[in-house]
Amino acid sequence: MKPWLFGNTTIRSPFRLRDGLLALSKSSLHGNLRGKGQEIAFRQLLGEHGIVALGKDETYSVGRKWRSALNKLGFLYPELPSSAEIPQHEIGPLDTITPNGRRLIEADTVPAMQECFLRALAAHYLPSPSEPKFTCSIFSPLRHTLSVMLELERQSGESRLDFLEMALVVQLTSNDESLSDIVAWALDLRKERLATPNKKQFDRKKRESAAKLHGYAAETFNDYADTNLRYLKATGLVQSKGRGIGLVQEKHLLAEKLVQDATVPSSDRAYFVTLCNGAALPTDSRDSALAVLDDLMAQLNKRGILFDAIGMSVETPADIAIIRHRIEDLLSKRNEEEYADRQAAEWEKIAACMELLITRKNKKTLADGSEIEVPKAEAPAYFEWTVWRAFLAVNSLVNKPYEARRFKIDQDFLPVGTAPGNGPDLIFEFDDFIIAVEVTLTENSRQEAAEGEPVRRHVANLALSSNKPVYGLFIANRIDSNTAETFRIGVWFARNEEKMHLDIIPLTLGQFKAFFEALFKSGRREVGLIREFLDLSSNLRPAHEAPAWKQEIGKLVDQKVQQLQDI
Repeated sequence: MKPWLFGNTTIRSPFRLRDGLLALSKSSLHGNLRGKGQEIAFRQLLGEHGIVALGKDETYSVGRKWRSALNKLGFLYPELPSSAEIPQHEIGPLDTITPNGRRLIEADTVPAMQECFLRALAAHYLPSPSEPKFTCSIFSPLRHTLSVMLELERQSGESRLDFLEMALVVQLTSNDESLSDIVAWALDLRKERLATPNKKQFDRKKRESAAKLHGYAAETFNDYADTNLRYLKATGLVQSKGRGIGLVQEKHLLAEKLVQDATVPSSDRAYFVTLCNGAALPTDSRDSALAVLDDLMAQLNKRGILFDAIGMSVETPADIAIIRHRIEDLLSKRNEEEYADRQAAEWEKIAACMELLITRKNKKTLADGSEIEVPKAEAPAYFEWTVWRAFLAVNSLVNKPYEARRFKIDQDFLPVGTAPGNGPDLIFEFDDFIIAVEVTLTENSRQEAAEGEPVRRHVANLALSSNKPVYGLFIANRIDSNTAETFRIGVWFARNEEKMHLDIIPLTLGQFKAFFEALFKSGRREVGLIREFLDLSSNLRPAHEAPAWKQEIGKLVDQKVQQLQDI
């Protein structure tokens, strides 16, 4: 069997599809994406919105692949094959946004976005009118994978599905193979891999053997598995477990009910209608929705989280969904608080993420053999996420971890996009002061134009609304002197014409990393040392213009690092 694929290996981060849809919805290209000129224009549109990098694309494939992925997942109305014998207008106008696509655009929370992806993947069957070349019986790749994970849990005690097992077993199978056989193959592969001393060599040889057997390039199996796992995680049903995935406990019952649905599309027309509208979910029916709600209530009780549902209506699935979303939010917040508590022990990984952002590399293998990754297309979001984790690791915050960040995260606590532009990227409140953090990957003279006014405005607004001293911390790989001079002067006039003096300190990420590492290596991760550094840096402003001020801040970093090393 040929390997199956949910999305498109060009677009490995599913949540970027929402950004593309949003840009398209406001463009004259909406419904007009066919032909070389339109595909080039679509790529240009995506580039202008910072969704893709505008490098060379001589085959103008980026626009075509984005359109294909949006069609395949039912977020844009796809071109109907002639074999389906269905007039295009009966399904929807070609390349325009579908009801599920519109729902994705309007989703303003991560759970709402995940539901759109869940409905999209649940509507995906193979072979389909769009992908007829599969020779197996019709099946749902999503339900197939979840079934394997549930059977793995039954046999091994956990639902974990490893990366290689996805690459060489699950995505090469369908419902034509028995579930027990598939799980046996996966567990045999796991046992064999566990026994080998050189796992990278083992993985390579297994991929090469699969390449000969199936007639694909060896890298294809990894590329497909990586993409499939990312799209599976976008549903919210699964989360990372090492390099693989496992079921999210809060969604376990939903996954069980989803795999119980063995129905398949009754016709080509039914397939396309469901794909474009999004599949029905178990929670759309009252009985299943109540069962899922009861399970969530039990999880709250088990974890000692108080919730009063007395007086809340459960008459309809929509009523139940309101309660369910509130409970899921409570569980999510508790999970994030526990994640925050773990960050102090993760400080070396946080520093390694900083290194990747500084060097612009995307992967690094640590001394313990684990691998960290900063996807290049998502570097701005990972920059904010890494600094957020750094302050969580210091572990002195008064505000909650979800109050300190303004970007969204998924069930793996990974960033879903960057913070919106109407405030600081991050806000860290301590007992007697506040730090508003802004980060950017911009390094040239455009840095001041893009950041100078917004950063000062955000810090000023926060200072006006707080009774604690507010510091601004601006972090970039390189600080342009024009940007530094704007912050050195640090003046802002409020609406009442009152002149405000702002403390905004520019730091390179390399300097921030050095200070962060020194705090942990010395065993003195004290927030007082951070405030002392900010005050000393601010005191240097009157005697120096921007270039010299930057140098003096650098010397101060070196001095503080040395002092901590001497402890």
